[in-house]
Amino acid sequence: MMLSVENIDVFYGAIHAIKGISFHVNEGEVVALIGANGAGKSTTLKTVSGIMHPRNGKITFLDEDITHTDGYKLPAKGLAQVPEGRRIFLQMTVMENLEMGAFIQKKVPPEDYENVFTHFPRLKERRSQIAGTLSGGEQQMLAMGRALMSHPKLLMLDEPSMGLAPILVEEIFNIIREFHASGTTILLVEQNAEMALQIADRAYVLESGKIALSGTGKELAESDEIKKAYLGG
Repeated sequence: MMLSVENIDVFYGAIHAIKGISFHVNEGEVVALIGANGAGKSTTLKTVSGIMHPRNGKITFLDEDITHTDGYKLPAKGLAQVPEGRRIFLQMTVMENLEMGAFIQKKVPPEDYENVFTHFPRLKERRSQIAGTLSGGEQQMLAMGRALMSHPKLLMLDEPSMGLAPILVEEIFNIIREFHASGTTILLVEQNAEMALQIADRAYVLESGKIALSGTGKELAESDEIKKAYLGG
């Protein structure tokens, strides 16, 4: 098992945001966390990636307890997150943003950049461009490319389709499929339940900080409950 989250409770001050949830991610899987806005999906991801820490419970990554490990130490262990809202360095060039993704390495081999450009040819064309001048879709690609630079064993994506036109959403999900096919394990937080369930091996549905349902992507996509709540069925 690559990632194990056991019975975590997470608070914002007095607000109990995550209420005793448990889930796991096996090596080679795409696992999706879906649910309505405010269900606790992004908070869960922030907790796994060390931006927040749980009050109770345990998080294990590759058999190491990372429950209280600071976020900046996790990329060196093989865990990278693409945050909600992209959070790229707007004043820097595309290449400088990619360099920031490789901060754990003293010297970045040229093939690391080429690997990113294979997935994102558009970034190669714009490698000298200031990141803040890129389109929304290109900024999302840059955020994903930056995360790839740390050679993650587990790539966590927080709402990668947010704010993108449908044609770009399709493109981003195709790229996530490519990452998966090349051997990267993925934990995906996504409001677009339909797209997420199409690519997920397994998925968990969060409601009000708790896991309400879980199953394979196919099972949940075919569930009447899910269709009514998330798929407009």
